[in-house]
Order: sequence, then C-alpha cells, then structure tokens
Amino acid sequence: MRKPYPLDVIVVDNGSADHTARAVSQKYPGIAVIRLSENAGFAAGNNRGAELAFRRGCAIIWFLNNDTFVDQGALSAVDAFDDPNVGLVGSKIYFAAGHEYHRTRYSGLEKGHVIWYAGGIIDWNNMYASHRGVDLVDDGRFDDPVETDFITGCSLFARAETLRSTGMFDERYFLYLEDVDLSLRVRRAGYRCVYYPKSVVWHKNASTSGRPGNRTQDYYLTRNRLLAGFRYAPLRTRFALIREGIGVLLYGTPVRKRAVRDAFTFRYGKQYEPEI
Repeated sequence: MRKPYPLDVIVVDNGSADHTARAVSQKYPGIAVIRLSENAGFAAGNNRGAELAFRRGCAIIWFLNNDTFVDQGALSAVDAFDDPNVGLVGSKIYFAAGHEYHRTRYSGLEKGHVIWYAGGIIDWNNMYASHRGVDLVDDGRFDDPVETDFITGCSLFARAETLRSTGMFDERYFLYLEDVDLSLRVRRAGYRCVYYPKSVVWHKNASTSGRPGNRTQDYYLTRNRLLAGFRYAPLRTRFALIREGIGVLLYGTPVRKRAVRDAFTFRYGKQYEPEI
C-alpha cells in the first residue's frame, strides 16, 4: 500500500482467544497493540483505538476491519477531506473472491470485482440500511465520488475533529448498525458522508461475526434496527416498527422475539453471545 501520509498504525485485539496480539507485537514492533480482555463489540473496539489516535494527535482516523485487504491506493480517500465539510469517507468495497453471497453466480474472472459496498442507502419508510451496488459485477457505474446516506464501518475514514464534536461509535449497538448511527449523527451535525471509489478494499464478508444469516446477526440486526429507528426515523415509521415488533413477539422466531423484547426494554450492548 502506498503511504503518502505519515501514519500511526493501531491494532485492537478485541478479546481474541489465541496469541494474535503477541504475534502482531513481535512481528511489527512499531505498531501499537491494544489488548481487550473480552470481545467488547465492534463499536467499543474501534472506540478504544480512536481514543489512542486522539491522544497521538491524528487528524484522520481510518477504521478498517480485520477481515479485509486493501489496494495500494486505498489511502487516497484522505484526499476527500480537502473539503472541510466532509466528515466521513468510505471506500469502494468488493467481496473478496470466494466470499460472495451468491458464489455460483459469477465467473472466475468476475470474482474479486463483485461490489459489496458502493455507498449506503437508508429506506426511511421501513428503516432498512442497504449497500448500493451490492452483488453487481463492477462495470464502472460506481466510479464517481458521491455523497451518501451512510459509510460502512468496514472501511471508514473519519475526521478526528468531527468525531470529537459528534461522539464516536455508540457502544449500545455492540454489533451492526453502529456505522449507520454514526453517519446519521455526523450528517445531522452538518458534515457530509462521501463515497470515494479510488480507495478500494476487499472484504471477506462475515468472517468475524460468523456465517451470513446466523443467529448472532439475526439478533443484533433485529434489535439494533429498532434502536436506530426509534432514534432517527420519522414518527410514522416509529409506529410501524412498534406494530412490527408486536407481531414478532407473537409469531416470530425465538431469537427475534428476544431481540424485540430487549429493544422494547432498553437492553442494549452485548446481550447475545456472538457465534464464531
């Protein structure tokens, strides 16, 4: 990766059960490693790293998932901050080859070029957040920078000054939608969220939280959608979410019933053990 800017690299070991932190420290002695005694969640892990970045005087913080690898020009996203109104910037993100949702759909040449994220879209009528371009083979239509509803936390560049004024990731979410929440707070504070496609990343989807569609995802996405909806959605959508939640309590799966119960009783944070 080209490094046109002075860099501090911070690795957060979010409660791993192996010797990852020791191995990183030994192989890369110049890298700061923060060791957390247990899995504190996506939001908390990133916040601990950001706190150290603040203390070191970093102007831009790049939050990058551990299940990614990056193009040599990935740091070009920093150029978007030349606009003082930009608060968050996101990369163009592909599925890592072989990690697509629909693996048999693509040829060998297409794998590695299937979009995972090319901007974020929020459906305010139903309170769903989705990725622009997901599952499409990149044909160039997503090659222009655009302002977007939210930046995914998979590869998120943040102006440190913005985070100081809006706050960091909300740790009540523990896992999923904390990036949507942060983006909405940043936008409400008057900053822009920008998708910057010259910055390219590949993502091994759901490597940390388990296979896509497991009970962990089901629980946290269900609960956190209600948390975000009650906080940000229009009043009409909030009433619809309450009605939907009551339906889940009556007829839903055990995992979703628990998620709705916890949302309705304000039980947030780590309430469901991730399946690894």
